[in-house]
Amino acid sequence: MRRAADKLSRAVTPLVVSEVFFAFDNLKPYASTFTGRRIDAVETRGKALLIHFDNDLSIYTHNQLYGRWMIRPPYRYPVTNRQLRLAIHNERQSALLYSASEIEVLPRQQLDVHPFLATLGPDVLTIKPRRVLEQLAASTHQRRRLGSLFLDQRFLAGIGNYLRSEILFVAGLHPRLRPVDCREDALERLARAAVAVSRQSYRHNGVTNDLEMARQLSAQGQPRSQYLHWVFARGDRPCRVCGVSIVQDVAAGRRIYFCPTCQPERCRP
Repeated sequence: MRRAADKLSRAVTPLVVSEVFFAFDNLKPYASTFTGRRIDAVETRGKALLIHFDNDLSIYTHNQLYGRWMIRPPYRYPVTNRQLRLAIHNERQSALLYSASEIEVLPRQQLDVHPFLATLGPDVLTIKPRRVLEQLAASTHQRRRLGSLFLDQRFLAGIGNYLRSEILFVAGLHPRLRPVDCREDALERLARAAVAVSRQSYRHNGVTNDLEMARQLSAQGQPRSQYLHWVFARGDRPCRVCGVSIVQDVAAGRRIYFCPTCQPERCRP
């Protein structure tokens, strides 16, 4: 989401908005409010995206699983089966949001009390490992399985399904372990992995695998899907560290991947 926000920011700030289109009837009256205004900033809070205008209004969007932003030349709509939900046009480009179901217009001063935004934990891209350790030590998190905890945006905002699998693998911790089951050094390893893996993914276009290994596999002609991750979407393929087959399971209703050897069910130093 942060990478999408970066692209959106480059496309819409600080140019004057020539037109805004809302697909939802309850938002259509706001379209004229934004005409002729400038966008001050594009911000992410976890998986939510906020577009701040110079009239103290913000557009809140949440892509859920299917929403997608596209940046195009002005009014050059792509051929797609997706439904256009929001469009922001200026003289140079059009920012188009397809398939998203959550879009709101909010006064900027009300953002901190928004039902979703107010519940978010610290953003994983803006904190240090010590803050992750504080979250792991909280009584509300101590007895929750890591596989579920790392999808909860109230714990850490911004971590999605693939990052969950990759963080736990790098930390060497099984998804069914709980913070209370783990030694202090294991929790410190997990906190470092949460920050490092997330930042690497942001900086390197989703690559969470060892960067040199990914480079070599790409040079050998391997498709992107084969060198992108350590374990995610690699069920039944050999672990890149020990060679044992990666296991695909379900946690919190979503698929999760782990190595049964590198991530044993008993917490180890």
